[in-house]
Amino acid sequence: MDTSTRTTIDAALRERPSPPLFLLIVFFLLWLWLALAPVSREDWLLENLLVFAAVPALVATHRALQFSHGAYICLFAFLALHTIGAHYTYSLVPYDRWWEGLTGASLSEVFRFERNHYDRAIHFLYGALILPAAVELFEAYAKPHGLWRAVLPAMFVMSHSVIYEVIEWLAASIVAPELGDAYVGAQGDHWDAQKDMALAAAGALCMTALFRIDAFARLFQSTAPCAAGATGQCERA
Repeated sequence: MDTSTRTTIDAALRERPSPPLFLLIVFFLLWLWLALAPVSREDWLLENLLVFAAVPALVATHRALQFSHGAYICLFAFLALHTIGAHYTYSLVPYDRWWEGLTGASLSEVFRFERNHYDRAIHFLYGALILPAAVELFEAYAKPHGLWRAVLPAMFVMSHSVIYEVIEWLAASIVAPELGDAYVGAQGDHWDAQKDMALAAAGALCMTALFRIDAFARLFQSTAPCAAGATGQCERA
């Protein structure tokens, strides 16, 4: 390959959108599509408070706080799933109909579900999918050692699950009391908040266990620098 051809290829590669930018574009298109005619516009607005806060924060801090591509993919997956829940309202996401259309079997009948469990799944995935970013955040700014490398990110995610439940309660009771049940998604379960927090904790602990497997942990180390501190670098023990 001659020098001019190599230079052209290198320039083209440099001009490609970075994976985080690509994910941002895909998410924006998905969000825009699902913003059209949601089941409940009022509930959609409440659910999207998370998106309105998280996405601009990630964009605004992306130079000082650069996560690995794997962590960005996890964040994208969670926000995409949350956006689907916001479109339908969590209690009405027709996952059972989708699954039955693909397999001919009903998940609700197979597992004898008596409620829509989409919100339960998302709370578990919240713990699992946010944890990689939390791990990299602590590696960059706190640099914990020993057992604390596993404990602190998991506790960080668990604490945010508690904070989210409190915010959810306040938003439902103060901002739009008439949307309380649709927004909170309790579906008549008085222990809904506790179960949601427990599932988020379980997701975080499962992902923490996976990070103990070197082959899995390398997926988040080989694609991009971990969360960057003020110097633009961070260390991994």
